[in-house]
Amino acid sequence: MITMPALALGIFGSLIGSFLNVVVYRVPAGLSVVNPPSACPRCGQQIRSYDNIPLLSWLMLRGKCRTCAEPISSRYPLVELGTGLAFAGVAAWVALTRWQATDASHLTASILELLAFLYLAAVSIALALIDLDTRTLPNRIVLPSYLVGGVLLAAASVLTHDSAHLISLLVGGAALFVLYVAIALASPRGMGFGDVKLAGVLGLYLGHLGLAQLVVGAFSAFLLGGLFAVVLLLARRAGRKSGIPFGPWMLLGAWVGVVFGAQLASSYLSLFGLNA
Repeated sequence: MITMPALALGIFGSLIGSFLNVVVYRVPAGLSVVNPPSACPRCGQQIRSYDNIPLLSWLMLRGKCRTCAEPISSRYPLVELGTGLAFAGVAAWVALTRWQATDASHLTASILELLAFLYLAAVSIALALIDLDTRTLPNRIVLPSYLVGGVLLAAASVLTHDSAHLISLLVGGAALFVLYVAIALASPRGMGFGDVKLAGVLGLYLGHLGLAQLVVGAFSAFLLGGLFAVVLLLARRAGRKSGIPFGPWMLLGAWVGVVFGAQLASSYLSLFGLNA
């Protein structure tokens, strides 16, 4: 029941991954993501449609341009594969935990939630790679995410007459935004305003799911980012004053909250006998 939709969305995700490769390269450079068409950076030859099939084209071309044999980075197929797996994973998660088809309103709401989290998956991959490459989180991606995610999730709550989730969505976005503003003001060198703006987006998603997901998602970002920094320090790959992109850890932490937040919070509370 779940396998076929997840497979279909996985294939669709690989196509989106091909587009994300363009986004990751062009958005930080201030270029259009639609014009001109993709071309080889060495010879300038426009990429033919049959050489632009996700994963397969790179394998068939053996990782080289058909015209000039310029090597094509392995990042391109990896992003396509990763996006495909992410879309399939989101589809499976929604089907197992969020899907409701008891009536037309709940079915539509479930579809809207699916679209919202697929969008978040695509944005997560693009922003993580851009932050790693340029240490920026471009407004061209972050700011529209407030509208897209907020509208889709709010509409899902309205359709099911779930005012509690609608309120928690807004509270979650505001709470995480304010938290990161406070951190940025307290430590300007350690937190950029791009992180602050991204925090509001992630807060919308986590707040929509619930308090447990919001807390776990927020905490996981700092835990994972801190552990990574410690590893770099121990490996002498970074110093105490080295800047480390935090966006990828915010995004990864948010997904930990989305998928495992309820279970992790319940397990933690059970240690103190606080679960019902």
